[in-house]
Amino acid sequence: MSGTVGGESRPAWSEEPCQAREVLGIVGDKWSLLVVRNLSQGPRRFTELKRAVDGISQRMLTVTLRSLERDGILTRTVLNVMPPHVSYELTAMGRTLREATAPLLEWSVTHLTHIDAARAVYDARSDNPPA
Repeated sequence: MSGTVGGESRPAWSEEPCQAREVLGIVGDKWSLLVVRNLSQGPRRFTELKRAVDGISQRMLTVTLRSLERDGILTRTVLNVMPPHVSYELTAMGRTLREATAPLLEWSVTHLTHIDAARAVYDARSDNPPA
């Protein structure tokens, strides 16, 4: 879908930047992407995700999972056993998010050492205080 502004054709996403920014804020945070990446291999329990997503607190994982469920990125399934068994799984939309973000995550891993080196050089300069 596109629109016309001043005779110029523009994509629909350019007409509603606030909504696009909201969605990018939801799915673009580091925890959401790491959870989605870990769910790409199939359903996971909370404790499995907690172990797999290095550095995430229990509270932040809970908040992230609820947000992703609310947005239709994953589903939460509770089995009535004792103790209750809860698992999380990507929806069809969540799988397309994983496909879209996989190159970004791969780029991050590939370039991590280069980023660390660039930061060290930057931080070593006397005119740049550490962030």
